[in-house]
Amino acid sequence: MIESTSSSRVDEVLTALEARYPDQPDFLQAVGEVVPSLVPVLERHPEFVESNILERIVEPERVLKFRVSWVDDEGHVNVNRGFRIGFNGAIGPYKGGLRFHPTVTEGVLKFLAFEQVFKNSLTGQPIGGGKGGSDFDPRGRSDGEVMRFCQSFMAELYRHIGPDTDIPAGDIGVGGREVGYLFGAYRKLTNTFTGVLTGRGLEYGGSLIRPEATGYGAVYFADEMARHGGRSLEGATCLVSGSGNVAQFAAEKLIELGARPVTLSDSSGWIHDPDGIDRNKLAWVMELKNERRGRISEYADEFTGASYHATDRSASSNPLWSVKSDCAFPCATQNEILGADARNLVEGGCWLVSEGANMPTDPTGQAVFREHGVLYGPGKAANAGGVAVSALEMSQASQRQFWDRGEVDRKLQGIMKNIHEMSAHAAAEYGFGQDLLHGSNVAGFLKVARAMLAQGVF
Repeated sequence: MIESTSSSRVDEVLTALEARYPDQPDFLQAVGEVVPSLVPVLERHPEFVESNILERIVEPERVLKFRVSWVDDEGHVNVNRGFRIGFNGAIGPYKGGLRFHPTVTEGVLKFLAFEQVFKNSLTGQPIGGGKGGSDFDPRGRSDGEVMRFCQSFMAELYRHIGPDTDIPAGDIGVGGREVGYLFGAYRKLTNTFTGVLTGRGLEYGGSLIRPEATGYGAVYFADEMARHGGRSLEGATCLVSGSGNVAQFAAEKLIELGARPVTLSDSSGWIHDPDGIDRNKLAWVMELKNERRGRISEYADEFTGASYHATDRSASSNPLWSVKSDCAFPCATQNEILGADARNLVEGGCWLVSEGANMPTDPTGQAVFREHGVLYGPGKAANAGGVAVSALEMSQASQRQFWDRGEVDRKLQGIMKNIHEMSAHAAAEYGFGQDLLHGSNVAGFLKVARAMLAQGVF
């Protein structure tokens, strides 16, 4: 028997979580973004209420925390903390990246893993949601130090992962180098060669388009939003934040579709190039960031007409989002677009936002976009291309096959189109109009909730 209305049930769940995890604001924000969308779902599906699906889906199935001891080049012993969170495996083995960054905490990883559950559901692939990582910072570390850390990290993690259990991948701070060291350690420890890590090099089981997938996918999703809104990305002036993997390939695909990216950033600041970042300039950025590991400030020294602006961490808004634009692609990190930034985007003419990062817009910013009719692609939908191609990599690995670039790219485009269609359909069906934030939350939730209901209580 349903003891309270769906709205009050949602409020009860949020209040209980806030009391239980007061030190995990990112996780609480992620849950608070999703569960209000589910009020009409719970009203239509009392079986979800009777089985306490909502209460169960906001708690991770498992949280692993372990010590990682390693020796640096000077012979000093260092100690970091390692984590792996399996949030929900109702539709398949846990799938989600590993993040190596000083800001990594259990709460941050719970937010990322919770988002991953619904993102993975939206891809249509049989994968559950998980996330992991460490507060280790690979920046400035030698290859030998990174290798020793990765080997120590995997010496514990290998017991808890596997191709049918939990399949990690890369994330911030975990690129091809780190994935290679992690996979080498796993192979040695288990005496197996399986698809237990995705994002691997092509020489040892990786997939074409995997490095590009998140950035490409965010642009494919934006293209779907634009077309359904009677607009086009061709000729659009686009703001891109970040300068890592996601931002680089978002810019590349924008250029390919005839758009004009004009900004990039890193933790030190951002650049604005009014003439546009073309293929040659982007190739220079890729060499700067991927090989020389330089700072984005060097762009302004290299290209006439471009300007560099240092980050002011005391400011209440980021001036990057004040540049006049048609479209914005936040591809850096969570909560980089606050309410003031969203208002600046709207005032600057921005009519589309597609999130390449995870939860880069805070609730106040989302409300601004909704109020002004901005076409808004939330991260769990717009940046699902990365994990979608990870799932395709898993399929290739299990079949011992290798698909060409065109085939993987076609599959990626099809997946992003389907995510847009599912989100738009769910939004309309459950009374949210054309709101893709609510639509993606509902569409992602329904598949997981039905799987949980079918499998009973455990």
